[in-house]
Amino acid sequence: MRVIGIESSCDETAVAVYDAARGLLSHRLYSQIALHRPYGGVVPELASRDHLRRLLPLLREALDESKSERDSIDAIAYTAGPGLSGALIVGAGFAASLAYAWGKPALAIHHLEGHLLAPLLEPNAPQFPFLALLVSGGHTQLVDVASLGHYEILGESLDDAAGEAFDKTAKLMGLPYPGGAQLAELAEKGRRGQFVFPRPMLDRPGLEFSFSGLKTAALVALRGRVLDDQIRADVAFAFQEAVVDTLAEKCRRALQLTGRCRLVVAGGVGANRRLRIKLAQTAEANGAQLFFPRPEFCTDNGAMIALAGCMRMAAGLAAKAGAGAGVGVVTRSRSFAARAKWNLADVASPMG
Repeated sequence: MRVIGIESSCDETAVAVYDAARGLLSHRLYSQIALHRPYGGVVPELASRDHLRRLLPLLREALDESKSERDSIDAIAYTAGPGLSGALIVGAGFAASLAYAWGKPALAIHHLEGHLLAPLLEPNAPQFPFLALLVSGGHTQLVDVASLGHYEILGESLDDAAGEAFDKTAKLMGLPYPGGAQLAELAEKGRRGQFVFPRPMLDRPGLEFSFSGLKTAALVALRGRVLDDQIRADVAFAFQEAVVDTLAEKCRRALQLTGRCRLVVAGGVGANRRLRIKLAQTAEANGAQLFFPRPEFCTDNGAMIALAGCMRMAAGLAAKAGAGAGVGVVTRSRSFAARAKWNLADVASPMG
């Protein structure tokens, strides 16, 4: 079974080809960072237009690299949500058109399900069930993953996601967009103890997150100071430690609550070096194995969408047509699904 994966939920355009027997055959990605940097953030209209320009060339490159012809493709998987409405519609329309022209099923995939399954692209892939920390620019969630399509959200951010807090704090410090990764790099030069930020919501039970207050703490720490490189590095260090400590403690609680012996970390912030170190310590202390996708599969990519599509096809989901069931499967149809807001817990299971 061979599936094309198309991702266009925000500011990356990506196409990949995944084969159930041979694994990932190709993946192509175009980042819009340079396009949006002058505006200090993603401009939805510009993102949608750029997806239109990039999708067909990327598809051709992915098919060429994987040596895939039309007849070798069994399905077209695409990100149907959540994400920017216009960007999703571009990718969904492209995928549905290709599927209709080729007479193939089109599978509407939940973006966060793709992230949850991304570690399965690695040679040392986790087995179900596992606990997942999904941590990105738009989402911070702890998810109990029993099996494909069976997801229980244990806790999530009540305001800013961790990645969003990184980017906003970086902007306060004068770092160019997107600043999260640059803040993490700057934190490597920071000194411990120069600033101390709160660990949000660790003074109470539960698995919910809140990171907006950390942005305010950083603003207060920066106010009235002459900002040199060392001050910025010290603030970055304190901010990153607060986020990492909070995420690690919530993972510890979730591991104890669920009794899971595997912890998966996915999403863009999963590439953070300090977070990886801290979570490795947390997992070891709690008798759990830790799994990460490689950094290129932490951010949005087509490989995770192709994999999710392939797994759903193999599980027999293709017979469940219709977006109303939570995941749309369109065969030889002009319709497609695109949902800007879509709860991961609403994703339809292939088992009912």
